Amino acid sequence: MNSDSDAQPTHETPSPEHRRPSGVDDATVAAVGKMSEALECVERARGHLYSFHQLMGHSDLLLGEAVEALAEADHDAIAQRIDDDMIGRNIAPGRWTFQLVEEFDDGYWSPLREHERAVRDELLDGRRHIFEAEMKEQRRTHGRRGHEARPTD
Repeated sequence: MNSDSDAQPTHETPSPEHRRPSGVDDATVAAVGKMSEALECVERARGHLYSFHQLMGHSDLLLGEAVEALAEADHDAIAQRIDDDMIGRNIAPGRWTFQLVEEFDDGYWSPLREHERAVRDELLDGRRHIFEAEMKEQRRTHGRRGHEARPTD
């Protein structure tokens, strides 16, 4: 039996939202962790898609500036050829990058987020990062400064 003086400080125990719900086995925690990892990977891919979107938009504007510079340098035929063929050109049939972003968000990213949340809700009482929280508990040096389970405030 622990007395109050034997109890661990709060920052030495994981917060309730990072503790495994009662009755949940290791295989379930690992499977939900893998589902969350898949979503995190898709989140990274989405970031790259948004980078692609912004880079292509900026490139189109730069190409427009290049066309203007060619025209100002008396290369009108070349400038017109590039203007007609490349400025505002679709990057996929009928689509600019914003349309790809919207299709990705609506058709893949949003449904996957809903599935991941439903899995957590059904199997882990909606708790996030249980797999990682348990890994942290295994890897940290308990009682050592800089290795606390959670913030002290």
